[in-house]
Amino acid sequence: MKEALFYEVMEGKIRCHLCHHHCTIAPEAAGVCRVRENRSGKLVTLSYDNVVATAVDPVEKKPLYHVLPGSKAFSFATAGCNFSCAWCQNHGISVEGGSHRGHPISPDELVAQALVTGCEVMAATYTEPTIFYELALDVARAATEAGLVNTWVTNGSLAEAPLKTLAPFLQAANVDLKGSDDTRTRKWTGMAASSVMETITRMHDLGIWVEITTLIVPGVNDFPGELEAIARFITDLDPDIPWHLSRYFPNFRCDRPATPAATMKSAHDMARAAGVRYVYAGNIDLPGGSDTLCPQCQTPVITRRGNSLREMLLTKEHHCPTCGHPIPGIFH
Repeated sequence: MKEALFYEVMEGKIRCHLCHHHCTIAPEAAGVCRVRENRSGKLVTLSYDNVVATAVDPVEKKPLYHVLPGSKAFSFATAGCNFSCAWCQNHGISVEGGSHRGHPISPDELVAQALVTGCEVMAATYTEPTIFYELALDVARAATEAGLVNTWVTNGSLAEAPLKTLAPFLQAANVDLKGSDDTRTRKWTGMAASSVMETITRMHDLGIWVEITTLIVPGVNDFPGELEAIARFITDLDPDIPWHLSRYFPNFRCDRPATPAATMKSAHDMARAAGVRYVYAGNIDLPGGSDTLCPQCQTPVITRRGNSLREMLLTKEHHCPTCGHPIPGIFH
């Protein structure tokens, strides 16, 4: 247990300013995330010494396609989440909150494990890094000092002040943007899409490399105009931001049928036609759907099979070998 950051005391209650929920927490109660509690007028985090998962993954699995392609990422997570997605793929550790006991592993130990396993990337992932912010921040500092590329896979709920504190130690993030309509995203996740878009914009403006993932769920965010609005948001902010369109399969409390392959193909084509330069299809075998194409001449410059790098064809300057167009990202 550790004192949390970013809160204020208000007449016995506590106002947490870590995420866009800005929970007001009564004595001996917890916030939406279930892992930040008001203990005798002090906000404490139950996550700091509660690591429930570590693993070595391909960086492509995050997915981060423009961050050291072919490298390994050391992934870690604690229990809990501040969203309420019915289709959560990691519900075994994300929905149980503080009741799911893990192991105390220090930031230095996590970074040491990353180095000994040959990882070049550190990834706070699986659940939601925002709710284990204090641990993730200390890991980010240690990872950056050790020369690792520090990344988050996040729902984009982090508030402005903690993001600015983290930014010098966060090189890249994949943000899960679940829709564009505030009413629908609030209904299905507990947070408005506009709040997540604010975080994405701030990350981009702070110089963090951003990639976006959207899980396409039938009857949730596949309505006419919904995905088109996300495409417009991306192209208005920066058309070089990669967009990962991921196919949904029934999971947890959501038994809707899997996303039709035709929907995935249509969304992929729409995104490219809208001007998003790097569009990827996940959880589906769509020919060329995981390859990086030069936006100028359409030459495949990075090819992949599933979560594995097949061929890296960029020049030493990270340009297209055919036309010389620069490809953005974090490369060796």
